[in-house]
Amino acid sequence: MNRKEKIILVGGGGHCKACIDVIELQGKFEIAAIVDTPDKIGQTILNYPILFTDDDLPNLAEEYRNFHITVGHIKSVELRIKLFEILKSLNVQFPTIISPISYVSNHASIGEGSIVMHHALINADAKIGTNTIINSKALVEHDSVVGNFCHISTGAILNGGVIVEDNSFVGSNAVVKQEVIIPKSSFIKAGSLIK
Repeated sequence: MNRKEKIILVGGGGHCKACIDVIELQGKFEIAAIVDTPDKIGQTILNYPILFTDDDLPNLAEEYRNFHITVGHIKSVELRIKLFEILKSLNVQFPTIISPISYVSNHASIGEGSIVMHHALINADAKIGTNTIINSKALVEHDSVVGNFCHISTGAILNGGVIVEDNSFVGSNAVVKQEVIIPKSSFIKAGSLIK
């Protein structure tokens, strides 16, 4: 029986819980610990301990090679970007995390550190960037491109040929008409129709 590689999760909020659920179901990694703020040390998230802070990242990078940023992206993506850049400078790996109960076309591509959550659909020739969240039940249709550090929220629909530029947030149940371009750092409210 192959031993699972260990992974460190960086961020211990609500998004972390959703990521844990996907990582457990995917079954490729063993969660070693969670990194969060000093006041959270000793707490647990779904029975996994918060043992470290951001100051520990250089030492952790010497002991572990796999990291996943589990800070969410609703109000701002800045912390996700900052943590990614810090960890990238420490030469760690960012595995792609894909729920086994999602669908990702063999003809799609997904960048490092991104996560595809339960029941998401990513169709042919879709391209997902680095450190991006494709949340539960989101649909990314054929030929769409989602940039780096984006969050496509629960139930959002990107129709064919949509481009979502870097650092953008697309809210829950938003629908983007085919071939629309969402500019960099956009914030699309939940339930919006973009055409």
